[in-house]
Formats: sequence, C-alpha cells, structure tokens
Amino acid sequence: MSANHSIVLGICGTSGSGKTTLLEAVLPKLREAGLAVSVIKHSHHDLQLDAPGKDSFRHRQAGACEVMVVSPHRFGLFAETAAELTLDQQLSRLSPCDLVLLEGHKAQPVPKLEIYRPALGKPPLFESDPGVIAVASDSALDAPCPVLDLNHPEAVARFIVGWLAQRKAAAPRA
Repeated sequence: MSANHSIVLGICGTSGSGKTTLLEAVLPKLREAGLAVSVIKHSHHDLQLDAPGKDSFRHRQAGACEVMVVSPHRFGLFAETAAELTLDQQLSRLSPCDLVLLEGHKAQPVPKLEIYRPALGKPPLFESDPGVIAVASDSALDAPCPVLDLNHPEAVARFIVGWLAQRKAAAPRA
C-alpha cells in the first residue's frame, strides 16, 4: 500500500461512537505486544495546528511550503496543500511501523474495525461495507464478522494482534 509497507487498519464508526476512547485504551496494549503503531486521524474540518503569533505560523503566512518545529522530544510538520492528501501520500510521510490505524477514513478501501453503538440510532457500517472485518460494540449483535466487546479493550487488542499476525504471515516476502 505504501512506501514503508505498513499494514493499515481503519478504525471507523459514526461520530460519538468512541473511536478515540477505544484507541486510547488499545494503543498501550498493542505497544505491550511489541508493535510499533502509528495513527492517522482524519478530520472533515480545516486544521489549525499552530497559533497566530507563533514563529511556525508566521513562517507559513510568509509563504513557506512546509514548516517543521523540532524539540528534543518530538517534532511537528505543518504543510500547506492544494488538496487533501491521498492515503498513499499520508502513509508515505510516516516512519516505517508494524501497523497504521486510520481513525475515521470511513470511505477508504482498507480493512476496518467498526465501533458501533446501537443506542446512537445510526445504521451500522458492516451492513453496507464489506471492508469491515470486525465490530466492537457495547451490545450483542448479529453481524457477518466477529463482534468484540467494546468495553474490553484487551480483547480488541488481541483481535488486532491476531489479525496483524495473519496479514504478516500471508504477505509475500521481499
């Protein structure tokens, strides 16, 4: 899929379903399993990651195509784009890792783990999206794929670790 050959799994669901909360609980478990995991969060809104008056903002306003802010512990890259980056372009900007989780990105043709809460009154994605490989829910469901307990992030993490191991085993050797 990308230059760094990371395996991609979408974490999707309607707004308010708990995607970020689940990721916060699952990411430490994936790390404990020895995995290097990156996340790409999709937003439908314009992003403003730096603030007026900050040097990085001033550099962008002055015409820089990209501005990187670096500290001893992290860095951030601000870039102006004429159009939203494709998934391949997004992935190519990440360092190599074992797994990239896409939060949001419902329309991407990648395997997906759906977060579904029937109480929200929205139709589940698994009924119309064949890319949904599992559903994490707070209710019992009749689904054509595994249903995981949304309130047990350990079980969700185990499913992801197992799924990733199967994908790696099936991948052609370079």
